[in-house]
Amino acid sequence: MGSIPIVSAVSQIYGCDNEINEKRYQEFMNKFKSLYNQDPEFIVRAPGRVNIIGEHIDYCGMPVLPMAIEPDILVAVTRRNDNTIQVNNENSGAYKPFTFTHTQGETVEIDTSNHFWGNYFKCGYRGAYEATNEPAVRGMNCLLGGNLPTGSGLSSSSALVCCSAMTFSLVNDTKLTQSEIVECAVKAERYVGVNGGGMDQTCSIMAKNSSALFIEFHPKTAVTDVKFPKTDPQIAFVIANTLVTSNKKDTAPVCYNLRVVETRIAALMLAKHLQIQDFMNIANPLTMKIVMDMHLNEDAEIKQCGETEVWCRKLGKMVDISKAFFGKNQGGFTWEQCAEYLGMTVEELKIKVQTDRFPVIAESLQLYNRTLHVYSEALRVVKFRQICENGGDNNGPTIQRLGELMNESQESCDGLFNCSCEELNTLCGIARYVVNDC
Repeated sequence: MGSIPIVSAVSQIYGCDNEINEKRYQEFMNKFKSLYNQDPEFIVRAPGRVNIIGEHIDYCGMPVLPMAIEPDILVAVTRRNDNTIQVNNENSGAYKPFTFTHTQGETVEIDTSNHFWGNYFKCGYRGAYEATNEPAVRGMNCLLGGNLPTGSGLSSSSALVCCSAMTFSLVNDTKLTQSEIVECAVKAERYVGVNGGGMDQTCSIMAKNSSALFIEFHPKTAVTDVKFPKTDPQIAFVIANTLVTSNKKDTAPVCYNLRVVETRIAALMLAKHLQIQDFMNIANPLTMKIVMDMHLNEDAEIKQCGETEVWCRKLGKMVDISKAFFGKNQGGFTWEQCAEYLGMTVEELKIKVQTDRFPVIAESLQLYNRTLHVYSEALRVVKFRQICENGGDNNGPTIQRLGELMNESQESCDGLFNCSCEELNTLCGIARYVVNDC
């Protein structure tokens, strides 16, 4: 991928509402000047994203299909002549300013016990610093702002990490490429204590106007633009907010990080069940995508298929295998059961799936539900892309088929992955009722 895009006018960024955005940027720059008594040298922007389909499968190595949105995180910047980094927030009432100094060779410390918004800025800064062989650094004055709501599922935290990484690169002239920004931002956000995948950062940095992205993560990150098919009426996406906030960091031990751990354990157990050689040492972490590829890449029948059919056949087979293997224990597995099957102690298993870095709290591990969601959701992603690129399929009108896949995705998120909530289920029900009533 190329270098970070640089534009000279707000109109080059947004599809519409240029007057509103120009006013927003001017007010943002005025705020910066009132704080630092000088104009910003530049403004760094990273958009939020919505994930159309492919929920909670990026950290399993599976493909996803998000798209960027216009609401964004902004960072206005000037360089300093010392090694002090001063950061203010446009919403100073809710987000207190902070300052830190950084000398070449030092590690930027991040206190994960303190849920402080500045940790995300420090993550991006530290990631970019480490990705560029720890160069001599310059200080900077920063103002953070934007119109992307926090805790609303639009990846405001990842957008902030991306902004911070780009800011470091520009201030210190390290010339990180888009793909390098993505890579360092994905790794760096884990310093906060959330064991995430790479979808949010990839979409924020790589997205194109009027396109979704088909993002693959294994064997390497690859991005394909996906245009929506022409339909009558035209496809439109309604982005609604339940107003329920999700603090991913605070709930991680019983929600986000736990789901990651469950999929990691499921991958290990599947690998043993499928008699994959030396599966404990193939990769760290071993993901469900790697297990699928190791088991089916040499399948003679599948190898004769085209790209999309390869995906569909492999994922379909893994759904069946997962049902048969984990289905005997749909109520959940204990840590002891998983460890015994893998021939290790519980403590060894916990270290293997990195609960020392990303703590979790659980007595029962829902491996059947998680595995079934991951493989079936990835299959829906592939089908969604196929319909978009082919302009439909043989199972009904294009919009209806895309909607059916999204409905199935939400039902799986709720019933199998437990990553929905009552308010979101109600909102989806209202939307379906309105459509059916038209």
